[in-house]
Amino acid sequence: MTIHKNPLVKPFVKWAGGKRQLLPEIKRYLPSKIKNYYEPFVGGGAVFLDIQCPHPIINDFNDELINTYLVVRDDVDSLIHLLKKHELNNSSDYYYQMRAWDRTGELQKRSNTERAARFIYLNKTGFNGLFRVNSQGQINVPYGRYKNPAIVNEEVLHAVSLYLNRSSATIFNGDYYDAIKSAKKGDFVYLDPPYAPISEDKQSFVGYTLNGFGREEQERLRDVFNELTKRGVNAMLSNSKVQLIEDLYKEYQETTRTVTATRNINSNSAGRGRVDEVLIMNYKTGN
Repeated sequence: MTIHKNPLVKPFVKWAGGKRQLLPEIKRYLPSKIKNYYEPFVGGGAVFLDIQCPHPIINDFNDELINTYLVVRDDVDSLIHLLKKHELNNSSDYYYQMRAWDRTGELQKRSNTERAARFIYLNKTGFNGLFRVNSQGQINVPYGRYKNPAIVNEEVLHAVSLYLNRSSATIFNGDYYDAIKSAKKGDFVYLDPPYAPISEDKQSFVGYTLNGFGREEQERLRDVFNELTKRGVNAMLSNSKVQLIEDLYKEYQETTRTVTATRNINSNSAGRGRVDEVLIMNYKTGN
């Protein structure tokens, strides 16, 4: 199946660690051929929405995010209708009223489409584009006080909906390993996990799931990366350029590249501005 690339297919949410600005570097190091595309930490989806492979397999641990992808695919017109209502009502009071749904039990009473519209609305109007939850799983980002936030982009939502349907995308919500265990030789897996902190005392922003992604999880991911290598699956991983990651992936030194990103969405100022990151491949590239 051929998918004709549509430039309107792009992220419809802001996301910490989003990859839009690094797309030229990421695409430069992609394998020349991709059978099936897997992205188990999809987040805002900048990479998979740009590459637009047929039959992508995507996943995220964040159930509100994945619900939103499913609604964009299956009920985009109703979603847009609700977002227009949120746009008309947008104010500080309205924001906190919507945010409170996960504190009052209201969220469980609402339809998937209502939950998705709330998710996008809070994402577009919350402070600094963060999605962060507290220990009870409740969104705790303050109102952003933007003058004219772009809450609803009909063209982008329709384009993404069309792509998700035409490409027969498979959308998972759970542990990243479950989403990639079917990957075979010739397939490509792009891993964009919560990053290792830039320094131990200034934790990077990883609060978008209740389960933190600490050293043990980084080590588990390294083991999964090694397993993919043994299975002949092409894999690329993004992470911070820090000693922990360099040590974990030292056997891939020859196929590791340093790239520079500008980070604006981060709960800690240490993680904003220009920062070095690494792209680690388990295959050789021509670059």
